Amino acid sequence: MADRTAPSATTPPTTTDAGIPVQSDEHSLTLGRDGPIVLNDHYLIEQMANFNRERIPERQPHAKGSGAFGYFETTADVSKYTKAKVFQKGVKTDTAMRFSTVAGERGSPDTWRDPRGFSVKFYTEDGNFDMVGNNTPIFFIRDPLKFQHFIRSQKRRADNGLRDHDMMWDFWTLSPESAHQVTYLMGDRGVPKNWREMNGYSSHTYMLINEEGEKFWVKFHFHTDVGDESGNAHLTQDEAVKTAGEDSDYHRRDLFDAIHEGNFPSWTLKWQIMPYEDAKTYRINPFDLTKTWPHFDYPLIEVGKLVLNENPVDWDTQIEQLAFEPNNMVPGIGLSPDKMLLARGFSYADAHRHRLGVNYKQIPVNAPKNAEQVNSYSRAGAMRTVNAVDPVYAPNSYGGPAAQPQVGGEATWYADGDMVRQAYTLREDDDDWSQARALVTEVMDDAQRDRFVGNVSGHLADGVSEKVLVRAFEYWRNVDQAIGERIETKVREMIGGKSSAPGMASAKSISGGERESAEPQREAAE
Repeated sequence: MADRTAPSATTPPTTTDAGIPVQSDEHSLTLGRDGPIVLNDHYLIEQMANFNRERIPERQPHAKGSGAFGYFETTADVSKYTKAKVFQKGVKTDTAMRFSTVAGERGSPDTWRDPRGFSVKFYTEDGNFDMVGNNTPIFFIRDPLKFQHFIRSQKRRADNGLRDHDMMWDFWTLSPESAHQVTYLMGDRGVPKNWREMNGYSSHTYMLINEEGEKFWVKFHFHTDVGDESGNAHLTQDEAVKTAGEDSDYHRRDLFDAIHEGNFPSWTLKWQIMPYEDAKTYRINPFDLTKTWPHFDYPLIEVGKLVLNENPVDWDTQIEQLAFEPNNMVPGIGLSPDKMLLARGFSYADAHRHRLGVNYKQIPVNAPKNAEQVNSYSRAGAMRTVNAVDPVYAPNSYGGPAAQPQVGGEATWYADGDMVRQAYTLREDDDDWSQARALVTEVMDDAQRDRFVGNVSGHLADGVSEKVLVRAFEYWRNVDQAIGERIETKVREMIGGKSSAPGMASAKSISGGERESAEPQREAAE
């Protein structure tokens, strides 16, 4: 029997991955029409083998997400701060962006309450510069030794494979530095309306270096140009739960459809600049990832415009294989003493080598496509596509590439002291509670505080053990006494004054059920 659909004269032929024309898209090669399939049906074997391997390992955090492509144009003269070519006035640079949730798996709903990843790859002529950030200007922890434990506490239990609010709050309440980020998480920004109306932040502090070798500290702020530049457009908890059930890919669909329809989202990049010497005496440690810099000390300055105007045409190769890494720094930009950032300078690249292979930077979406030249001494390894050229070592006497010291102006700083395992040295305003308190009492209005109390209370009332509840109430009293009292009162009402089950998430917390009167938080910090 012939295939049901006969190709027309203009239909392109199906081929194997080697380009060999295929005779049928429907029928395997068998011994007679009713006989067994033969091993020499190489096309069938290729199709089955490729199918079994077409899903690369998912990212550990930030597994669920999507993205698009566009450009960044520097519109202001910021050359006194950096010599980076991408940030010279009038320069237009190709970009790739990816948005994501943090702890949810690749198939998880877009509208779970969670920080959102906000990562940008700039394809500059000096190579790729990657800014890996979130939709919040801070993070839960300040030391990378706790990062793995934090992510595990937000994922799934070992015994039943279910998420568990008790272990989330157990970790948070034993880590008081988390208070600022958890306050953001439980507020409106915990469930953004969409990615287009969401702000993005480097969160980390970076270094800038100008042509004269002067150094500055900088934080990146991307303010949305869609709607309110505050970036607080959000879904209520009820809306988020409802949307998770109706369209779990809601944010991914919204971005793709908007760009497809010509409604290109954009963000205005602004910087906070701190003079190099200020960092030594500023009242807040400027490299502590759990803190922000007050704008009245370091006001925002406008830098340029980021626009997304191109959707992916192959999501797997262009988005799922898109790899960001903070160690991709171009001349004029560098890392800082931020302990989390320094660790990420290793961990991201290492994750990509595991997930995509050692030659992941040769995947087209990760390749430095606009670099003036790429002369690396890396060679061989799985999936390598760029030919190595002799000599393959340095130093050499045969004209191989050589480092250019004058390009440098590397991001270095003075440090000394004994090697210790200790927290940052405390400064005048370096406590774990005051910035979270200001967010609740000064930034939020009454309606936002009501939603915040509802979100926290609903989450705490859903499977958190009594011993962790007691710590959680004290945690919020440390943020603000009145808010802590409101949360405890509401939680006790919801659980009828009884102790909750120790260390086990309820069925509702996993299934996505809700208590409408309490606007409960589901699957926080996924």
